[in-house]
Amino acid sequence: MARQITFHGSPLHLVGEPPQVGQQAPAFTTHKFVPGEGLKEVTLASLPKKARLISVVPSLDTGVCSKQTKTFNEQLGAFGDTVAAYTVSLDLPFAQNRFCGAEGIDNLETISDYQDRSFGTSWGLLIDELKILARAVYVVDKDDTIVYAQVMDEMTSEPDYAAALAALRKIA
Repeated sequence: MARQITFHGSPLHLVGEPPQVGQQAPAFTTHKFVPGEGLKEVTLASLPKKARLISVVPSLDTGVCSKQTKTFNEQLGAFGDTVAAYTVSLDLPFAQNRFCGAEGIDNLETISDYQDRSFGTSWGLLIDELKILARAVYVVDKDDTIVYAQVMDEMTSEPDYAAALAALRKIA
């Protein structure tokens, strides 16, 4: 049976099971927009082998998703280049790039799962009814082991920023 979450209290179901602490991060293939170069493929294997924060949001153009991305961006500045950080959504790479420019997002990269929903299906975060990603935060170590995981039971709730950043600090 699929894991259930809610959106304003209404039940929704995830396709698959999200990975848990202690498990290997699932492989995926997504894309990002690189100014002057166009679309570039992003895979788990292509991410740097260092502490990584992966913030997953339904859409950057909504209030909670925007706040989640901006909050992590502000806090990640203290880590310098000891960590890599990403926001994953189904927003088009061009829209993600526009959002980051407009909001001054420079301490994390956005990656888009719009084409194949590879991240959403392999990480068990694709919402069956809406075909968007559930809100979640993961911290992954240099060996691709998940050391922190939070999937929000209610899509409109914010994640525990302090807990995620504390887990990242422990492995940075």
